[in-house]
This record gives sequence, structure tokens and C-alpha cells, in this order.
Amino acid sequence: MSTTVIKTSDLPQAFLEVHPHNLYLYCKAYAAGLRANTAQTKNRSAVSGGGKKPWAQKGGGRARAGSTRSPIFVGGGVAFGPSTNKNYNQKVNKKQKRLALMHAIAEMAANEKLFVVDSIAIESGKTKDALAFVNGLEQRDVLVVKEMIDDKTFLAFRNLQNAYLIEANELNAYLAAAYHSIVIEKAVFDKLTKEA
Repeated sequence: MSTTVIKTSDLPQAFLEVHPHNLYLYCKAYAAGLRANTAQTKNRSAVSGGGKKPWAQKGGGRARAGSTRSPIFVGGGVAFGPSTNKNYNQKVNKKQKRLALMHAIAEMAANEKLFVVDSIAIESGKTKDALAFVNGLEQRDVLVVKEMIDDKTFLAFRNLQNAYLIEANELNAYLAAAYHSIVIEKAVFDKLTKEA
């Protein structure tokens, strides 16, 4: 597999004119969408116990109290716990998504971390062959972008810690920015640059 290192001079001018803020907004929205929103506490109605009025309303010299499960008591409910129905999603329109990806690709090219190969295929399906391919690039970790993933190549890459194999339609700005370098098939790269 012949590998070509892409530089900024190999990219269309449109890639180099994108403002980096587009990438920031996309990554922020992507990370927000990953939030589980499972933080939960019990308010005074959800805490068990506290059925009996702790002391008489009047005559004790203490403040009136109706339940020991009030937030002011030890063992009481939480007054202002996290909201369990909050929506963290942030809107990013299609144009901004495309611009974010273009900037992420341009950044990779500027650092000479973008590699284009004719075809990515591990016919043997063996992890050691995929590892040899990745190690040959001499990069810390690699995002491998293939037009269509075949079964053998999927098996070869799936257990590698320093490589992540995706199909062309899964490529997004967050993944492109998260990895140290990108290896992309020529057909996918040509389509990506032609759309710009």
C-alpha cells in the first residue's frame, strides 16, 4: 500500500479559509450530546420515613416542623438537586458540521499527519498485519477511514488500541480532531475535497 502524506498545498483553498471556531462549536455540541444525564438525588418526597410530625406545633420553643425528611434535617431530602430531565443537546447546522470537518482535515495536513492510501484492506484478517500497517506509519494513534469496511479488515483492526477503523459516512470533525493522525482511502479523500 503506497502512502502519500498530504500537505496544506494539496488541499483546496476552501479548506484553509475555515475559521477554527466552527470546529470548537461542533466538538462542544458532540461532547454535550454524549452526556448521560443520569445524575439524581432524592428530594423530600422521595426519601423514606418522616411520616410523623417530630414535635408539637406550639409550646416547645422550637421552630415548627412537619417532617424529619425536610432538607434542614440530617437524613432529609436534597433541596436543589440536579435536574433529571435537562436536555444538553446543542444545535449545529449542516454547513457548520462540514466546515468543522474541513478545518480538522486542514489542521492534520498542516501538521503532516494526514495520510492517503490507494486502498486499506487486510486480506488475512489478522490483527498482526493491521498492527504492522499502523506501526509503519510511525504515529501515536490513527483514525483509519475506509469507504466500505469488509469483514476481514474489520476483524484485523477491531482489537487495536492505537487505531480506530470507520467508514467514510462515519467521519466527523470530532473524530478527526481527536486522533493524532488520519489515514484515509484515496476515493474518500477525493470525494471529500471535491465537495469543497
